[in-house]
Amino acid sequence: MRKKIVAGNWKMNTSLSEGVALACEIDRLVKKNKINHETGIIIAPPMTHTALINMVIDNDRICIAAQNCACKEEGAFTGELSASILKSAGCKAVIIGHSERRAYYSETDEILKKKVNIVLTNKLRPIFCCGEQLEERKKNNHFEIVKNQIVNAIFDLSKNDFSKLIIAYEPVWAIGTGVTATAEQAQEMHAFIRKIVENKYGKIIANNLTILYGGSVKPTNAKEIFAKPDVDGGLIGGAALKADNFYKIIREA
Repeated sequence: MRKKIVAGNWKMNTSLSEGVALACEIDRLVKKNKINHETGIIIAPPMTHTALINMVIDNDRICIAAQNCACKEEGAFTGELSASILKSAGCKAVIIGHSERRAYYSETDEILKKKVNIVLTNKLRPIFCCGEQLEERKKNNHFEIVKNQIVNAIFDLSKNDFSKLIIAYEPVWAIGTGVTATAEQAQEMHAFIRKIVENKYGKIIANNLTILYGGSVKPTNAKEIFAKPDVDGGLIGGAALKADNFYKIIREA
């Protein structure tokens, strides 16, 4: 049975002290309430926080992810952070291809392909994001858009490497807008993603692939969304910045 995962993407939020306090409170709630160990928990704080947070939480229970990484291994790339640097700071996973990176920093499928490969080479787990804009959904192009994002960036991987990925489907029109895809819309796209993966890599890899939903997930709608057979948890934005809300979402996975 594939693993349920709830991941919190903090984005560019929290000071160092706020971030440490938030991580400690999430850690406390998870321990106090004995959250099912079958549910994976990931937090992606700003990189300035990572090493310190790694020292104060149970990092066997809560995995730390980076929100991005460089597409180069090392060198004269001012301001960038390589996968090996992220690993040394305690990261075990890396979010790749978030819609904000694609939109604001012009990350192409080719760049994302390089990042995925570098992350895997450094024995970190990629969380690969895909999703359509509102105009693309209105034109009924959403399946083709998501398929192309996946095929162009990660379908060159071997079966072994692909099996290490997490995919996160995030309809761009539902990120931070308060608008959420219906549970049925999420299920429809997740089932579609699983099918194209099956066509490429076979039923076993497709059935074991964890696919997360992201886009205005809250404690009030998490249960309905996570109950769908092809939704394996969530990549959570705003609700991950409050420990109690994030804990309540984890509890529904």
